[in-house]
Amino acid sequence: MRTVPSGVSPATAKSVSPLLNTVLTQALEGPKSRQSELRFIGQIGWQFLKGFRALHFEGPCITVFGSARFKASHRYYQLAQQVGRAVSDLGFTVMTGGGPGLMEAANRGAFEAGGRSVGCNIRLPFEQKPNGYLHKQVTIDFFFVRKVLLVKYSYAFVVMPGGWGTMDELFETLTLVQTGILQRFPVVLMDRAYYQPLLDYLHQMIRAGTISEQDLKLVLLTDDLNEAMTHIRTYVESNFRVIRRRRPLWWLLEKI
Repeated sequence: MRTVPSGVSPATAKSVSPLLNTVLTQALEGPKSRQSELRFIGQIGWQFLKGFRALHFEGPCITVFGSARFKASHRYYQLAQQVGRAVSDLGFTVMTGGGPGLMEAANRGAFEAGGRSVGCNIRLPFEQKPNGYLHKQVTIDFFFVRKVLLVKYSYAFVVMPGGWGTMDELFETLTLVQTGILQRFPVVLMDRAYYQPLLDYLHQMIRAGTISEQDLKLVLLTDDLNEAMTHIRTYVESNFRVIRRRRPLWWLLEKI
């Protein structure tokens, strides 16, 4: 039996997106007809195309992850807002998941500082609406497509306090770094009090031999915003070069 997510009313849960209900949920429930499987492949491809077209001219980006649950009065929100402003001051576009909470805070920091702010939102059964501090946003139906987009256009991640979704994004990124798929990709964990127990556990994994010390080389745990930005800037400046900005092609109906 499917359960309603925490904090979501049964009435809201009844308004589940038909696409999520009939496509993703069913696709994950075992083999289907060949026609259904082919349709699912097509819908995945369309989601990637939609994301690529929306974000092709954005960036370079730094993605900020964090919980959707914190309000503007919380210190985490205020810290994420400072992060967004600092990333903007470095000359990067701030990208987030486009939702409320710490995602909104980072977008807001960039937006109010005059920087570029974009969101890659997710369509959820309990409807996560885009926040109001985005110059551009795209809404994706599948988490795995969204995660590819958030990595594809980013040069670094700043990870604020968060829950399951934030941990999923963090550990997938660390896996991509460990396997060499992502290289020279700095990850900043903001807030020592929140993330120190997690980092302690990762060092326990090093001692157990399940990961290597090299795997955490690009990970910085800090409370210091200047240290975080220096860490990112050092890796970006030493490993990447400036290229000519892409221009839209009218015959592809592209626009910035």
